[in-house]
Amino acid sequence: MYPTALIRGVPESFSNALVMGERPAIDVEKARAQHRGYQEMLQNAGYSLLPVAADERYPDCPFVEDAAVILDSLAVITRPGAPERRGETEAMAAALGTLLALRHISDPGTIDGGDVLRVGSTVFVGRSTRTNDAAIVQLGEFAAEVGLNVVAVPVSGVLHLKSAVALLDDETLLIAPDCVDVGLFANYSLLHKAPGETHLASVLRLRSGTLAVTTTAPATTGLLRDKGYSVVSVDSSEFQAADGGLTCLSVLID
Repeated sequence: MYPTALIRGVPESFSNALVMGERPAIDVEKARAQHRGYQEMLQNAGYSLLPVAADERYPDCPFVEDAAVILDSLAVITRPGAPERRGETEAMAAALGTLLALRHISDPGTIDGGDVLRVGSTVFVGRSTRTNDAAIVQLGEFAAEVGLNVVAVPVSGVLHLKSAVALLDDETLLIAPDCVDVGLFANYSLLHKAPGETHLASVLRLRSGTLAVTTTAPATTGLLRDKGYSVVSVDSSEFQAADGGLTCLSVLID
C-alpha cells in the first residue's frame, strides 16, 4: 500500500474552522472541489489514498497533519493544542493503527503535527501556541526509538513551524526568517520566502522531489523555479483562509 497519503473529507461545519484572526467567509463547496484537486495531485505523484470520513463535530478535521506525526515505523497520535480538536485523533489512530505502531502524546503535553518538520534524522518541533515543552519531550522519546533526534524551535507570528519553514530537499529549506531563529538551521541551505508571501507561500514536497506550491505565492513559486525545482501550483485558498497550508491536508507515509 506504500507510499500512502491519509486524507480526510471536508465537513459542512468547515465554515466554522478555527482561525487566528477575524473569521473569513469560507466556501465549503469550493473547499471540497479544491480538496478533490489536492487528492488528484497526490495520486498523480504516486500515492495511494487512505481516506478517513469527515466528522461534522470537528470543523478542522481535514487538517489531518495536526493529528498524527509519522516517525519511520511509528505513528505518533498527537494531543492537539486546541481542546476543540482533540476528538479528531480517534479516527486517525484507527486508520494509522492498521499500518504502523502507535504512540500517543499524553497530558500535559499538547502538540500539533503542523509544528513538526523532519529533515533527515533531525525532527524540528515548533514551540508555539499549540505545542508545549511537555509534548516536545515526549516526542523526543518516541523519536529516539527510531534513531531520530528532536530540536525545539520557538515560533512567532505564524500558527505552526511549517508555516515558517518548508522542506525543499534534504539540504535546503524555505524559510520566513522573521518567524524563527535562522541560526537553528545553520546546517542547511536557506531560501527566503518572497516579501509579502510569509502567510501565502505553502510548500509540500512530494516523493518525486516535485514541490507543490500554493497559487497565492507567485513570487516564491518563481524563485523556486529559478533555483531549478520542479513546481506544481495548487489552489487551496479556502484552506488558507482557515490558516491551513498544503502539508496540513495529508499525512504522507513513504
